[in-house]
Amino acid sequence: MTWAGLSGKRYSTKGMPKIVVTGGAGFIGSCLVSWLNSQGHKDIIVVDHWDAEGLKRRNLAGKVYSAYFDKVEFLNMVLAGQAPQGVACVFHMGACSSTTGQDRNYYLQNNFDYSCHLARWALGMKARFIYASSAATYGDGEQGYSDSLESIRSCKPLNFYGESKQLFDEWVITNGLYDQVSGLKFFNVFGPNEYHKGDMKSVIAKAYDRVVAEGKMVLFKSYRPDYADGEQQRDFIYVKDVVAVMDFFMRNPSVNGIFNVGTGRARSWNDLARALFAAVGKPAAIEYIPMPEVLRSKYQYFTQADISRLARAGYDRPFTGLEEAIKDYSHFLRGQTIL
Repeated sequence: MTWAGLSGKRYSTKGMPKIVVTGGAGFIGSCLVSWLNSQGHKDIIVVDHWDAEGLKRRNLAGKVYSAYFDKVEFLNMVLAGQAPQGVACVFHMGACSSTTGQDRNYYLQNNFDYSCHLARWALGMKARFIYASSAATYGDGEQGYSDSLESIRSCKPLNFYGESKQLFDEWVITNGLYDQVSGLKFFNVFGPNEYHKGDMKSVIAKAYDRVVAEGKMVLFKSYRPDYADGEQQRDFIYVKDVVAVMDFFMRNPSVNGIFNVGTGRARSWNDLARALFAAVGKPAAIEYIPMPEVLRSKYQYFTQADISRLARAGYDRPFTGLEEAIKDYSHFLRGQTIL
């Protein structure tokens, strides 16, 4: 699966519209920069913050962009009225995505406050504003997974990350911006360029080396009688499909609101594990281990995006099947390459 397969037509790059990608050295953001480059875009402003080990620098290797700013530096420029002008589109992917952090104030400042300032700046110069929300806003799923306007305020996140995303979704609605911006509630995204994320890497990225070397993989036990071990389910979506959705929203500036971005089909962790073993040519050997106590009360046993609104908005590209996506991803992991 290549970038060429995402779209039947290229952008017109006449005039080279200026694009900002926050989190542009991170997982989804760097994949987006790669896609934009493939379409001829070079006037891209990348905003991010290097991790302590400098691992994320690798995600920008070989990519073309016009400027790089640290996230704090860029926010200060925005607040001082000194940020670049003439920007056509802002993809706001930057955030602390850890679901286990305990510093609520940090999430509020880094995820919520930052997003508010950036949205005001983008809309003030009439730029397209597309931002990352999250399925973490849905919490345990008791309220369902509908992205209807009526359902958004009823979401009950289980952690500070989800809360910060929920607060910004509500801020968008309260401030009358729902029809002016596009919020994307990402479900379980996996794929190339996530190697630097530590504990927040996908299970595929975490397990790959051991599966190849030892032919073994571990998953969490279930603590609910209605789910067997490994049968907890998630809506897993490949990062290339996520980029295709973002491409759709960039191409269609009249499509606004807050939308689920998943495949619409939940699959079990066992399905994912078997697909990974198959991708590397090994028989499946899965061990089920205790889930840490701190996670048990906050664990999502099932997520599945309702993508009917996305379809009604005009997005009709099929999503990559789990087995095909993991097979494609394994090529990157095998060669330790980036997208």
